[in-house]
Amino acid sequence: MSKQANTEFFIETDSVRKKIWLNATRKEALWFYLLISPWLIGFICFILGPMIASFIISLTKWDLLTPAKFVGFKNYSKALNQDPLFWQSLKVTVIYSIFSVPLGLIFSLALALLLNQAAWGIRLFRTIFYMPAVVSGVSVMVLWMWIFNPQIGLLNTMLGYIGINGPGWIFDPNWAMPSLIIMSLWGIGGGMIVWLAGLKGISPSLYEAANLDGANAWQKFRNVTVPMLTPTIFFNLIMGIVGALQTFGQAYVMTKGGPMNSTLFYNYYLFQHAFENFNMGYASALAWFLFLIILMLTLFVVKSSDVWVYYEGERK
Repeated sequence: MSKQANTEFFIETDSVRKKIWLNATRKEALWFYLLISPWLIGFICFILGPMIASFIISLTKWDLLTPAKFVGFKNYSKALNQDPLFWQSLKVTVIYSIFSVPLGLIFSLALALLLNQAAWGIRLFRTIFYMPAVVSGVSVMVLWMWIFNPQIGLLNTMLGYIGINGPGWIFDPNWAMPSLIIMSLWGIGGGMIVWLAGLKGISPSLYEAANLDGANAWQKFRNVTVPMLTPTIFFNLIMGIVGALQTFGQAYVMTKGGPMNSTLFYNYYLFQHAFENFNMGYASALAWFLFLIILMLTLFVVKSSDVWVYYEGERK
């Protein structure tokens, strides 16, 4: 075979291989989009579509009964400059988040450390402490309304036995927010399960090495447990922030935003405009403010994770 014929043969063979590879790639891509199509259709119809629609509505004045009137960014300007309850609801939500998120992380981690022991009946205790996290939200709120009742509630009754006159709890403007922060600890069992998974993923050899170095319990916790749990801290922190900023049920069921707007959570204020006042344009603008706040905080935590989150096996 001549040199030219040999070259043409290899060129033709290479062309055939490229065609086969392209066909296989296209087939693989087709199967990929076919298999994710249920999620993709759901995302477009139930998430992306409503988000676009809510932004368009936020540029209008619409009460659901009359045709929408385009007002541009007046709803956003009104919230920032003319609505003191917008800032009050934001303040209430931020204060609640600042206290409830760290307390939830600390108490759920402490509970996970206690339940990470090899003791008899430990699985039963894990189940008991996790159960409150799966109880229906409204029933829990009704239960806590009774606990916080200043006349016949469980808390004030127990305080009365030791001679303490309990406060008004959710009926007192000064105690309503601390009451809801205390109540937020009811569901720490959900975070506890995540912490337990993180603790189980820490290699025992690290603690053995720390023992050989003469480390005490606190030093092992600070230098082994906490660094190895940073991915779990990262996850629980983001989920806690997102959940706290979207608090709604406590205000809707227990306090109606009172007393004196001391528990006027942002999501409840949004709900009032949307489904009580039928001011859908303004409510949509409020929703976009909340979306941007959550987005910025989440991005901040994600960007900062390069500094404080450690993944085993990752090379810096």
